[in-house]
Amino acid sequence: MIPFTEIKNAVMKMPPRDGNAYPYASEWTPERLLAMREAPHLQKLLTEIRREAQRAAEEPIPPLAFSLFRAFETDGTRKEYETPYFERRGRLLALTMTSVIDETDRYMGALHDLIWEMCEEFTWCLPAHLPVGVEANRASRRPPEQIVDLFAAETAHALAECVVLLAGRLDPWIEYRVRGEIERRVLRPLFDDPVPFGWESSMMNWSAVCAGAAGMAALLLVDDRERLTAAIDRVVRAMECFLLGYGNDGGCAEGITYWAYGFGYYVYYADMLHTVTAGALDLMNMPKVKRIAAFPAESCFSGTHYPAFSDADGSWMPTPGLLCRLASRLGMPVPELREMPSFHADHCYRWPTVLRNASWTDPSLLGRPVPDGTAVFDDLQWIVDRGHIGGMPTGFAAKGGHNAEPHNHNDLGHFILHAGGEDLLTDLGAGLYTRDYFGPQRYSMIHNGSEGHSVPVVDGCPQLAGAARRAEMLVEERHGNGALRIEIDATKAYDVKHLRLWKRKFGWECIPGSDRAALHVRDIFAFDTMPGHLEEVWISRLKPELGDGAVVWRGREATLSLRFEPEWFDAEAERLETLNHAGQPDDVYRVKLRAKRLEREMCFDFDFEITTNVG
Repeated sequence: MIPFTEIKNAVMKMPPRDGNAYPYASEWTPERLLAMREAPHLQKLLTEIRREAQRAAEEPIPPLAFSLFRAFETDGTRKEYETPYFERRGRLLALTMTSVIDETDRYMGALHDLIWEMCEEFTWCLPAHLPVGVEANRASRRPPEQIVDLFAAETAHALAECVVLLAGRLDPWIEYRVRGEIERRVLRPLFDDPVPFGWESSMMNWSAVCAGAAGMAALLLVDDRERLTAAIDRVVRAMECFLLGYGNDGGCAEGITYWAYGFGYYVYYADMLHTVTAGALDLMNMPKVKRIAAFPAESCFSGTHYPAFSDADGSWMPTPGLLCRLASRLGMPVPELREMPSFHADHCYRWPTVLRNASWTDPSLLGRPVPDGTAVFDDLQWIVDRGHIGGMPTGFAAKGGHNAEPHNHNDLGHFILHAGGEDLLTDLGAGLYTRDYFGPQRYSMIHNGSEGHSVPVVDGCPQLAGAARRAEMLVEERHGNGALRIEIDATKAYDVKHLRLWKRKFGWECIPGSDRAALHVRDIFAFDTMPGHLEEVWISRLKPELGDGAVVWRGREATLSLRFEPEWFDAEAERLETLNHAGQPDDVYRVKLRAKRLEREMCFDFDFEITTNVG
């Protein structure tokens, strides 16, 4: 990516650090701060930030008690500890941003106390990311307070930017304490120890987030040029591994929310590195990075709606600061940016997301619709089609890939139908993160296992996990107003010895100006011996209505109907109660079509139609 000699030369030529000068000082001048306070597009966000700062000044700092710390070990649950942990980070963000943008010292006392408490935390690493149990931690080569996970690195970066942005205004003891804690907990364990953390070679979001956040803390606080050179080199190598997790198509197997998380920190770090080295080190101007940057605009259904494959969230509020920076730096198209996200849009209150939303958003890019189109991600084996019927946004997405992807779900051949701002047939996305969610029981959970996806159950067997469980996808591009045709061979998804073939064919029509969209699904099965059982499964959050050879799902603005051959199937609908990623109740409806007649070779046709709810 960038050789060490080039890094060293660039660092040695860096202009002298002006005390605690912030790399983006030109974005935080009194004139820019006044413009920010008066900017129409920022008013709602600034009101929320000021309200949160006032609350933080009036209410006690939420404690991180030992009983909360132990909850993950004893009960396998995370929310007890993580709720107050992230609230502290949200308070830090609100108090700092209000102090900087409003140019006020009104909340300095509350900020001092909060920072001191954060420096007193036993570890900045989440309990879910520590070795489980005291004996495992005793045996670890690093103590808990020196394990650098996502959130230890993020905390170091947030506190580093806080002390630099408020240089000369914080009590000297606070700045002294913060610098010492960041050194002890993050910089020395990561950059002074030759033994790498496991995430440094990870090809998913961890390598970019941990390295990027810790790397920004180093860019802000490390004065020794030799040491900074080594730190940058270490970060760059981790970023290389992160990029290896993407194919040449730029698609993110972890889904849109993890694109924003992992690639977001890649960009935040790359931009700061570019700034402090006066453009000498550029991690952005690469063809692959540009293709990754295009992923949100290419993969969206409409507005805030995206395919929720893997552990993604299908309803993602785009981060305008990040996307506007990509537009200005790389000339990339942006997805539809309807409005500024709420301060509370991210329950983790990630520092660079909110701060860059305020300072990097170009209001001229807000409110621009995304044109209809089809995106084919050949390496990822996704296809996303975006269109309109009767003026209503309508979309279709399907995936192949393999069942060992980051944040994997067993979902080869799965698909989504979307209309009017909601999924009619859906992907459930991420469930509530617990110890079991990332343990041996992962695929017994409806969010992750194939029985929670619109794919068959073959002879009583769901799909299995593993890199060998992979599909082959063939896409025939749409010509004129013709149907888009996709073929997915996912035979290898199942450990059914006598299954010789399962091939799923899609024919998707969403013709401009039409008042309907149609999807034809054909499932082709071939067995060496007679199967004993076969089910077709369709997943939705909408309650289905069963009829003779028909199923109907009624949404807010659109209705989805399915026609099938009743002589071949018995239909059954069941309601499943689960928890979504935020821990809130989530009702899921699973329609099962059980084959009444079985043969060694079978071909089933299913006709879906989306119509608008008019009148």
